[in-house]
Amino acid sequence: MQAKIRSVGALVLVMVLAMIAAACAEKPGATTTSGQITIGVGGRPQLVYLPITLAQQLGYYRQEGLQVKLEDLQSGSKALQALQGGSVDVVSGYYDHTVQMQAKQRDVTSFVTMQRYPSFVLAVSPKAGKPINNVTDLAGANVGVTAPGSSTDFFLKHLLVKSGLAPDAANVQGIGGHSSALAAMEQGRVDAAVMTDPAFSLLQRRAGAKNVTVLADTRTAQGVQEHFGVTTYPGAVLYTTREWLINNGENARKLASAIVKTLQWIEQHSSEEIADKMPPEYTQDNREVYVASIASAKDSYSKDGVMQADGTEAVRAVLAQFIPEVGQADIDLAKTYSNDYLPGKVR
Repeated sequence: MQAKIRSVGALVLVMVLAMIAAACAEKPGATTTSGQITIGVGGRPQLVYLPITLAQQLGYYRQEGLQVKLEDLQSGSKALQALQGGSVDVVSGYYDHTVQMQAKQRDVTSFVTMQRYPSFVLAVSPKAGKPINNVTDLAGANVGVTAPGSSTDFFLKHLLVKSGLAPDAANVQGIGGHSSALAAMEQGRVDAAVMTDPAFSLLQRRAGAKNVTVLADTRTAQGVQEHFGVTTYPGAVLYTTREWLINNGENARKLASAIVKTLQWIEQHSSEEIADKMPPEYTQDNREVYVASIASAKDSYSKDGVMQADGTEAVRAVLAQFIPEVGQADIDLAKTYSNDYLPGKVR
């Protein structure tokens, strides 16, 4: 009888220890000691986030001693929600979310810049329900964005306000950022959409470029100057909470190092070589368009991961037009980004 009691007691002890171990295991958003990091991505197949996947394909995370898990969350707003909820450690998303969070007095900080141009294209569907020749024609139209509250939504609102319309003049619909966005435009479920490559280039190829009206294009320095009035406007970055950066500084440096290595690799290799390293399903069975899209996108990527201060002010000014919290807040932009985690910085 006593032996049985001891056996049961030992079993209970094992179960309790297992529960304690599970509770103490590293979770996304917590201090990371093993190098395990979960990154939420606002739509992995989009070329704006290519460096995140390419770093994994090249083995650069492993070289830095990191175990990185990429979570495809389809839109920037969903990735931000995941960070706030603690289900991811870091977000691969757009810089403007850090400004938005600072206006809410929440310290969210970018620590490596992947893009110096946002690379958004506002295009009209070949099956639009009404004639659309300029941004003012979007009043009352159904316009697709990756998700309401995402950077594509911010861009649309900026263009509407710049054209003299109210930021809510168009009917916004979330359509995702890759195959779902392409389908929505091809089927005429939206009249227009803010798209990124390769989905936009695939739309042009399938429908014929002359059948796809482009209202705004920020894939080049000229486009950024035209629509934002600056020469650089930060797009995709890695950002996280200031608390995570403080508690995981070494891992943040390793992550930044892996991305900077990737940005340098992109600059030094052809679009064909880059495409060869990417998951084959990203081509959507049209490698030619995918390679051409990468070639067009190469100039948008940062060369060194550094955030430029004038670009951050341009983002704040754009958001202030249609987000009252940003317009009324005294935002310290120095808290929205840091270059201190980049390679070569003194620790």
